[in-house]
Amino acid sequence: MSLSRTSLAAGVALAALVVASQASAAAFYLQEQSVRGAGRAYSGEVADRGAASLWWNPASIAGLDKNEIYGGVHLVQVDSQVDDDGSTLTRPVIPGGLTTSVGGDHIAGGPINNGIVPNLAGAFRINDKLAVGLTVAAPYNFTTDYNGNSWTRYDALKSSLLTVDVNGTVAYRVNDKLDLGVGVSAQYTDAELSSALPNLSPALPDGASSLKGEGNWDYGWNVGAQFHATPALTIGASYRSKIEHELDGKVVVSGLLGPLAGGNISTDGVAKITTPWMANLGARWKVDDKTTLNASISRIGWSEFDQIVVSYPGGGSISEQNYEDTTTAAFGIDYEVNPKLTLRGGVQYDPTPTPNVGRTARVPDGDRTLYAFGSTWQATDAIQWDAAVSYISFKDSKINRIDTFYAGTPAATRLNLQGDVGGSAVVLSTGLRWSF
Repeated sequence: MSLSRTSLAAGVALAALVVASQASAAAFYLQEQSVRGAGRAYSGEVADRGAASLWWNPASIAGLDKNEIYGGVHLVQVDSQVDDDGSTLTRPVIPGGLTTSVGGDHIAGGPINNGIVPNLAGAFRINDKLAVGLTVAAPYNFTTDYNGNSWTRYDALKSSLLTVDVNGTVAYRVNDKLDLGVGVSAQYTDAELSSALPNLSPALPDGASSLKGEGNWDYGWNVGAQFHATPALTIGASYRSKIEHELDGKVVVSGLLGPLAGGNISTDGVAKITTPWMANLGARWKVDDKTTLNASISRIGWSEFDQIVVSYPGGGSISEQNYEDTTTAAFGIDYEVNPKLTLRGGVQYDPTPTPNVGRTARVPDGDRTLYAFGSTWQATDAIQWDAAVSYISFKDSKINRIDTFYAGTPAATRLNLQGDVGGSAVVLSTGLRWSF
């Protein structure tokens, strides 16, 4: 393989697989795992009871009186815009290089796709103390899609990540004060990623790179506890482990011309990535017969996503990511209007783990504030209908990333990507809980 071909294989495999990890971790974590929880901005789930809280705390089903089935769906509608702010490309033209604008469309409207997030959970009573549970969730799902002439094209065109998480749980009521739970999580990942590659002359059309990757079933664990300090106050804590993933994929490079033509390849590649751990602490306090206050704080271990390790026939590479651990805080309230109707609301602050220097157009993320309102209708003695609406405001942020194509060769081309990001989202949620 020629020098340029070797460099291209490394660069394309790395660029594509970096997306898979970024599209699967906080910048891309979906917390929409409970419709009841969505209505109070996820402020009380770790301390609440029932199948709908299983994602947040495996102890939530200990000592249940009845079996429970929960099903929910969340419609995520995103309004986003990513604008060029002077991005440039420097090609290796003697003596000092030729720096030009990246060109293309300088405004990218709506790159973050809308989506539907389903979830399902069941809790089954063994006896007065013991229960088992099962959840099926999609915690890491994300798609960004730019047109082929976007100013972001050398960093990102399409980035699509899908995960499926199946979690089995066992919970035990130690006594009237303490519940414990433990679970094992199996998680599957699938990714599709693409971007453009610059040829050596601005007069030539772009090349292209793409990756379609499939993971295996990889495993993690979770533990939790609930302490019922008084009949009115419950404190909950839980921990969900990181999961190490290995993605197998096909890297394809095409459309490179002249001295770069030897870099057109089709080869297998493997990337190893790690999704973060999560630690949750929260409480629910029943102030009176109608009002319950909820509060929670979560620490998310995004620093586990510190690098991407890529290997392929004949070589490999490591890309530093420098994600930072984050702390999310939420507060909410439940109010029982009457025995049939409960209203709830909440607010949450969720900072981004992405670094200010190095943020990519693949996951154009910023700090978020979530405002939520929801309700539960007791339709029958056995069925409860939950509904919620959430508004998410994204703090304006910057894309600020420098990459070098064909690094270490005479064809080295430097991309300086600079952009402005803004947006908001609305999430509509509905679900049913059935006890029997």
